[in-house]
Amino acid sequence: MNNLLSIVVFLPLFGALGLTFFPAAEAKQHRVVALLVSLVAFALSLGLWLGFDASAAAPEFQFEITAPWVPSLGIGYHVGIDGVALLLILLTTALTPLVILSTFTAVQDRVKEFMIALLVLETAMLGTFAALDLVLFYVFWEAMLIPMYLLIGIWGSENRLYATVKFFIYTFVASVLMLVAILYVRAHAGSFDYLAAREGLQGVTPSAQRWLFLAFALAFAVKVPMFPLHTWLPDAHTEAPTAGSVILAGVLLKMGTFGFFRYALPLFPEAALHFRPVIAALAVVGIVYGALMCIVQQDMKRLVAYSSVSHLGFVMLGLMALTAEGLTGGVYQMLNHGVSTGALFLLVGMLYERRHTRLIAEYGGIAKQVPWIATAFVVVTLSSIGLPGTNGFVGEFLILSGTWLGKLRHAPWYAGVGATGVILGAVYMLWMVEKVFFGRIDKPANRVLADLTGREAVVIAPLILLIVVMGLAPQPFLDPAKPAVDRLLARFQAADQKLQTEQPGRPPSVGTESPGLAAAVAAPGAEGNAR
Repeated sequence: MNNLLSIVVFLPLFGALGLTFFPAAEAKQHRVVALLVSLVAFALSLGLWLGFDASAAAPEFQFEITAPWVPSLGIGYHVGIDGVALLLILLTTALTPLVILSTFTAVQDRVKEFMIALLVLETAMLGTFAALDLVLFYVFWEAMLIPMYLLIGIWGSENRLYATVKFFIYTFVASVLMLVAILYVRAHAGSFDYLAAREGLQGVTPSAQRWLFLAFALAFAVKVPMFPLHTWLPDAHTEAPTAGSVILAGVLLKMGTFGFFRYALPLFPEAALHFRPVIAALAVVGIVYGALMCIVQQDMKRLVAYSSVSHLGFVMLGLMALTAEGLTGGVYQMLNHGVSTGALFLLVGMLYERRHTRLIAEYGGIAKQVPWIATAFVVVTLSSIGLPGTNGFVGEFLILSGTWLGKLRHAPWYAGVGATGVILGAVYMLWMVEKVFFGRIDKPANRVLADLTGREAVVIAPLILLIVVMGLAPQPFLDPAKPAVDRLLARFQAADQKLQTEQPGRPPSVGTESPGLAAAVAAPGAEGNAR
């Protein structure tokens, strides 16, 4: 059923249109309708998962639909998904109903507009993952800005205006450069269609390819966000309502890493190989810098926001490793971050609803009053720091091992310095847990806190379940991504071989060392002994 993908993408938008006919005063109706629409979208997206063929012989993109949109300009409605897009679509449809349910008591003002904004945002996010036409992708990409701007600007905290303007300027300016690059691609490749453009760009000059890569990469790096383009994120997270923070961390940041995987890397592989050491270095700096910034934060949301800079640095390091393990780990870490950081923002939001403060110093010893919230917080924390048995461990292990064994120059250094982010992550997350939940209660307001309600349990339980399932049985989530990872790796191996032909003496830089050499790297001197 090829139309299933389009139905999943546009169902939330039709739900938003339907909400416009409901009376503004009926907040309960808006909440229930929005929740039902998002649940139906999630149920239908499961059909995409069940119908997806993850075998190597399957088509690269499935559930494809191609139709003319603006024929005179060569713009088409072309959608389809590979395994990576499938996983991110599932993440989006799974998080949205949980986010909507979490707002039932937190949002009391302009509920109708709030729910409409959330549903429109869901369609924009799903469309971004599904688009296979560059203009269609750009339209969905930019469409995300408007509802997100409204969510932060209307329902945000005290300094929301500053945060929204900063968020908009950063993302919009970088996106305009991507639009210019898209127009150049159309002029050179003769089509806005992603597949046609990918083939048509093979003849572009190395110089042009580098400029095009930079234009795409800048837009995606801002969205990731990569160091030093991350400064909009802590402000946006701190000022956004809980729902906005969950969507921002859970899905929107993945647009940047997905953009690298789908567009910047496969469209311009030779340029990507050229800039790869710089991007990998910035990823490692982001890992360490984000973790160090977490240690000095006094606001829980700001701490979790900076932890996203660190965690997304791991994703970018995995992508730049250009090994099967690194790329797979990068994709898996996108899902992990959406689940664990989304859950952290939900739990911080629950505490905020009770105390109306996010300052860590205002808490302490509340595990005795809210044992179920404390339990959930500890489980999510263990996932965030990558404890074995949780989803975080699988992603970080694949990324660091894939980087260590990769052919990127100085790869062990990238992996070694990146690994310090795991240690620092445990330090700042466990410090926050200790300060918030354990010790002596010295604030009278903390002695009367209510524990997890039934509705809040329904919100957080699926994410706790995912943390455990993805940690103990990751294969069902890894299988769909494998064909896409293999194709991207093969594309880079071909580009690497071409560069080696043009530049005699250039060492191979894609994939992992051979098993024998890998063993030698792990144990210096072994290779010589073997000879």
